[in-house]
Amino acid sequence: MATDPGNPDPTYLAFWRERHVSTLTTPRADGTPHVVAVGVTYDPEGGERGIARVITNRHSRKAVNVLAAGADGARVAVCQVDRRRWATLEGVARVRTEPEAVADAVERYAARYGRTPSPNPDRVVIEIALTRAMGRA
Repeated sequence: MATDPGNPDPTYLAFWRERHVSTLTTPRADGTPHVVAVGVTYDPEGGERGIARVITNRHSRKAVNVLAAGADGARVAVCQVDRRRWATLEGVARVRTEPEAVADAVERYAARYGRTPSPNPDRVVIEIALTRAMGRA
């Protein structure tokens, strides 16, 4: 069921506020999907239609895949499942390295997951400008 990522219904947004492990799907250079478990935060008020954020190491395969897409960004999806409930956010991802963007993403992660990650000088943020949302929450 489709929903507006910038204006989700309260049930959908509540599901994204619960503590769940998600997956991030990024395109490899050969076009095949690379899927990995991640923590993700969702800000429907960020950007034009909302933003999702994933913190990671700049040398991780997911960050490398997004960077390889160039300035236009990579088409990606994040998804979470809890029994029969599920939610997917799609959009265009770019890697952010600015210290304030990384710190903001770490704070959002800590708020959602109840723990602050260890310091990491190689931490970056995969920021996803959302274009589509769907699910059954």
